[in-house]
Amino acid sequence: MSTVEFKDRVAIVTGAGGGLGRSHALELARRGVKVVVNDLGGSVDGTGGSATMAEQVVAEIIAEGGEAIANGANVTKEDEVQAMVVEAIEKWGHVDILVNNAGILRDKSFSKMTMADWKLVVDVHLHGSATCTKAVWNHMKERGYGRIVMTTSSSGMYGNFGQTNYGAAKAGLSGFMRTLCLEGAKYDIRVNTLSPTARSRMTENLMPEEILEKLTVESVTAGLVYLVCDDAPNRMILCAGAGGYSETKVVETLGINLAEDDQTPENVAKHIDKIRSMDGAEEFTNGGQQGTKFLTRIQKGDFA
Repeated sequence: MSTVEFKDRVAIVTGAGGGLGRSHALELARRGVKVVVNDLGGSVDGTGGSATMAEQVVAEIIAEGGEAIANGANVTKEDEVQAMVVEAIEKWGHVDILVNNAGILRDKSFSKMTMADWKLVVDVHLHGSATCTKAVWNHMKERGYGRIVMTTSSSGMYGNFGQTNYGAAKAGLSGFMRTLCLEGAKYDIRVNTLSPTARSRMTENLMPEEILEKLTVESVTAGLVYLVCDDAPNRMILCAGAGGYSETKVVETLGINLAEDDQTPENVAKHIDKIRSMDGAEEFTNGGQQGTKFLTRIQKGDFA
């Protein structure tokens, strides 16, 4: 039977004052991980702030025999995030795990959305995750070990009405993850993405109660804990909710090549069914593979 182990690990979990983040922090602590419980303590739309939520989670962890400290850093503020990382290293010697979970919502149709609402949501989810990752990246490289998780959403992968800002930020995180995997591989820094469906402050007003009851945060946390363990995978988008687990992959169709004289909009339209066909679709692990596919066919004279 597979085991999920943590050998003297220290984790930072952002947005850990409630909901998913709280669940992540509690379960990691139960498994012996020392946890920085980070939470600005603001409302779902990002306004306000209080360290009380993080402190309450720390109290729960300590009551269960674990080790944790509270931190109220704003994930979009580089100086505050860097100070948080320094605090963790000074207390426990190292940081091994980063869970980028902090997020806010400002849902509106794009026609009604202000650019301020766009910017704030993208700043917290995308820029905030990058800021936190940057603060631990070189430390993890030097230690030759790291486990990082981004938190994406089905809205980022498939779209959701009224969430252009949120969807764009969440889609950006999966792209961020794929490149970090390439840069961190030789240092044993494994980077994955969690796509949760759970009851939280963000979802309570979106679904009926009978559905919400099944969307436990604990079922999502089971997936998260696996993604940051010593034997974690790399470059995975793990979807988790209500006891369901699956993987999202980005694949590219085999498509076609048109000869130089045939490269017209009319010929693209003529062959669109073959271009879109999933027969022979492939998952690439770096951007250069797409160009290689097309250029290889040119060299072979393989044209539609």
